[in-house]
Amino acid sequence: MGPPKQLKRTFLGFDLSTQKLKAVLLGSSLEVVAKAEVKFDTDLPEFRTTGGANAGPSKNEYYVQPVMWVKAMDIVLDRLVMQQADLSTVAAVSGSGQQHGSVYWSKHGISTLQNLNSDKFLHAQIDDSAFVVNRTPIWMDATTTKQCLEMEMAVGGKLKMVELTGSKCYERFTGPQIRKIYQKRCHAYDEAVRISLVSSFISSLFLGSVAPIDFSDGSGMNLLNIRKRNWSKECLNVCAPDLDERLGVPVSPNTVLGNVSKYFVKRFSFTPECKVIASTGDNCSALSGMLVGSNWLTISLGTSDTLMVSMKEQLHWEEGHVLCHPTDTEAFMGLLCFRNASLVREGVNKSMTGGNWDKFNEYLDSTPRGNFGNMAIHFIDMEIIPKAQGILRWNKEIVPSSPDAAKGVIKFSSPQIEIRALVEGQMLHHRAVAEDLGYRFGPDTQILVTGGASVNKSILQTVADVFNSPVHVQDEGHEAALMGAAYRAAYSLYLQEHDKKKEPLCYRDYILSLTSNKLDLVCEPHKDSEQIYAPMLLRYREMARVLANPDT
Repeated sequence: MGPPKQLKRTFLGFDLSTQKLKAVLLGSSLEVVAKAEVKFDTDLPEFRTTGGANAGPSKNEYYVQPVMWVKAMDIVLDRLVMQQADLSTVAAVSGSGQQHGSVYWSKHGISTLQNLNSDKFLHAQIDDSAFVVNRTPIWMDATTTKQCLEMEMAVGGKLKMVELTGSKCYERFTGPQIRKIYQKRCHAYDEAVRISLVSSFISSLFLGSVAPIDFSDGSGMNLLNIRKRNWSKECLNVCAPDLDERLGVPVSPNTVLGNVSKYFVKRFSFTPECKVIASTGDNCSALSGMLVGSNWLTISLGTSDTLMVSMKEQLHWEEGHVLCHPTDTEAFMGLLCFRNASLVREGVNKSMTGGNWDKFNEYLDSTPRGNFGNMAIHFIDMEIIPKAQGILRWNKEIVPSSPDAAKGVIKFSSPQIEIRALVEGQMLHHRAVAEDLGYRFGPDTQILVTGGASVNKSILQTVADVFNSPVHVQDEGHEAALMGAAYRAAYSLYLQEHDKKKEPLCYRDYILSLTSNKLDLVCEPHKDSEQIYAPMLLRYREMARVLANPDT
């Protein structure tokens, strides 16, 4: 039997995020055929989650019962069927999973996975007994400070860990979490036959056996040598014994893992030829869903502002993350997180306009670029880079080396100046950090803005001017991780089936050959932007230095 006819082919993608499980079915032109979702707090109240997670007894401890994710898969598939989605047309399935969560399979759980009964729900079979750790840590958990220090010291320090794995040890990363389970619950660790990430857990359900971890999501564990695309023996040895057996061999995110298990063929009428593709982490999958080229910078303006870039060489970012690229298997992706973001914008808006965004934008637009030399840093919470907290305002009279520099001015003369100083200050911060870490902006740089504030044209214009680059937005940009999962399913199948005599299309070109690029140009920088903001960038760096070291 050959593959299903091209016209009838569909591609199924999942995004198992913190708060919900979403599914999308795309047609042969990658148009949306059906969508469904399950919200954990409201659709599965028996698990008593808040925001999709359970708080543990210790401070900063958060977990999830993996059975909740299994039950959510039962429900979301039923909801697709209720929409008359024809799952017999699915040619390939892939997923996106919240990064840094881990699942610990028991021997019984793996046996159950391999012998599913199609007459029963998944969750009636893959129950608590399938996992040796029923409270699985997720990315919100920050209880592994001790394990992070131990792992960094054992490999030769923080910079060595960055060089090997692309990130220093972070509490929420999977390596330190595994080490904590090995130290605190050694019997459970001993009984864990395999360990999955949330992403590979999705693929495992469809494959009917434990799926390998892809090296893009795997590079968010402090365990993978990101240049070699394989586990770092040094990191595995300082984490827990016999860990390589439990993790399996990592694979490329484009890997076709095998055919879907008989359970889905019998219960949901999947074709036996439907391929299961390696799933990846949500940040990686979001980059796959954004369809941006190599000269693009992606800025997500949300609770945190996040900056994502593609890079040919691994930069050593001590306070950011460098991961293996999800679609270009020889490249890397950089991820920078900024803590003081939308909540700070909302707070200033509330104090200056009573929370009126139209008024906020009017004030921002009515003040000239450069803001008469008035600049501000608003680090309400401790910022990540630089490690600093506080508010600092400078007018054009303040000299960086003067005694007044650390005090700055108490407030500016109008709400218009306050608002422009806030937005320009945030964007100058983001650009300065990226440049200081080695990222180079040039005449070909383009920017895609996603997240809640991407609907705000006035803020987008400030982004275009400060970065001196055109700014675009994307239809369904908030669904980038979900769309990325389905796009990768289509591309991985194409790679497997394409004529070996021809050079395959790269990921972006292939996806764009099937669907139009839904990127809309919304703002261009003004001609004098670089003139205005290049000196302000230098001054901004001085302000950040003074705020981080007020006594020097």
